[in-house]
Amino acid sequence: MSTRQLLEIALSSGRAGSGPATWGQLAIWDAVRRLAPADAPRYNITTATPVDPGLPLPVVLGALEQLLRLHDSLHTRLLPGEDGGLRQVVDPDGTLAVEARSAAEGDDPAELGARLHEELATRPFDTAEQWPIRIGVVTVDGLVRYISLVLSHTAVDGAGMNRLVADLTALSLGRSADELAELREPARQPLEEAEFQTSERGVRRDTGARKQVVRKLRLGPPRLFPPAAEGPADGPALFPNAVLRSPALPRAVERVAAAHRVSTSSVLLAAAAAMTAELAGTTEAVLNVVVNNRFLPELADAVSVIAGDGLFHLPDATAEFGEVVRRTHAAAIGTYRHAYYDKLALAAEIERLTAEGTELADRSCVFNDTRELVPATADPGDDRTTLSWPVEFEPRPGLTYALDALQSPEALSLAMTADPSVLPRPAMERFLYGMEELILTEARATAAAGATVTASAAPAATTEA
Repeated sequence: MSTRQLLEIALSSGRAGSGPATWGQLAIWDAVRRLAPADAPRYNITTATPVDPGLPLPVVLGALEQLLRLHDSLHTRLLPGEDGGLRQVVDPDGTLAVEARSAAEGDDPAELGARLHEELATRPFDTAEQWPIRIGVVTVDGLVRYISLVLSHTAVDGAGMNRLVADLTALSLGRSADELAELREPARQPLEEAEFQTSERGVRRDTGARKQVVRKLRLGPPRLFPPAAEGPADGPALFPNAVLRSPALPRAVERVAAAHRVSTSSVLLAAAAAMTAELAGTTEAVLNVVVNNRFLPELADAVSVIAGDGLFHLPDATAEFGEVVRRTHAAAIGTYRHAYYDKLALAAEIERLTAEGTELADRSCVFNDTRELVPATADPGDDRTTLSWPVEFEPRPGLTYALDALQSPEALSLAMTADPSVLPRPAMERFLYGMEELILTEARATAAAGATVTASAAPAATTEA
């Protein structure tokens, strides 16, 4: 039988300070505080992996201590004020618990680690009282064979988690925190980011970005889909989650992107926009696009929460798909440029405009390309497209659908969660299969066009007597 042990990592003489919360910290904190306690863990950012062939436990604990020292977000608490504001406090000293499981003979470290990870991931954080990180390890004969990291979303986003994992890997293999800091562009710590956001330059950026979002909100349709059907008498139905797994999509997306000289994300966004317009019975699409906001050099390697929402509006989304792909790429660049702003300030502005009777665009459809942010997971290796319904979620007010693009070693998956009163299961199937068909058809067309061009450019064959 495995044994449990609670270890501690001590931080002393770390960076310290306090100041206003960043836009990202405040937005996530506000979203989580509105949830029921049982729902709050849905916002946790987590990762877990086997460690093969294993690392000595003291080496891993030492690497984790350096990780705390390297990234202030890991020892930052968020304190709400009486004025409704939020402050961040960076603690210079303290201890972090590490939950360790020592595998018994015959135990599978991966199975034991997966159970430990689920246990850590399904607990909410009290970000005012505790640091926003939990760590679990499974050891076999003194070697760490599995590690789990669970963070509050107020501390990190997907891109930040990737950096955190890369840094922990490097530290475990012998790099020092000072070496890592020297190897890349200086990354803003959360207090430094808040200082920029409250500066004259930061205020200008926030104002300009929100102005562009509001401009698009005034242009887009106030409703995409017909009004929701009347729900069941006992309350809103659970939101089903559909996952289309397509082994053919990765290569097709790459081919279409290369043919039109756009990003692969633009290809997926174009397909989502086209299917949104088709199922809504309109010619335009409006999507909230999750943007990682790592465009500024000072934010590229930041371990904090910087990702934000960009508003994407595409007129004539039902045109020829190749044209839609090209226009999507151009429109997406503008969306990314204006996705770094104070989300709560925008919400207040939208509330004011709505109260004044201004019609604003439908913002209930969400697209998130997570392929570079979420570690690839194992899949069954089937070479056929499959559609599954793995889970149902609690209703999310104001959401028509949320669509995530996910990568696995052998396929690209499209995961969709939708309000069944607006998009019932048959409509969700039509949406996902429609996205796949648009991209595969365009890939075949570009391949055929390339073959024709190659053939026509080849010299004519000659025969010598």
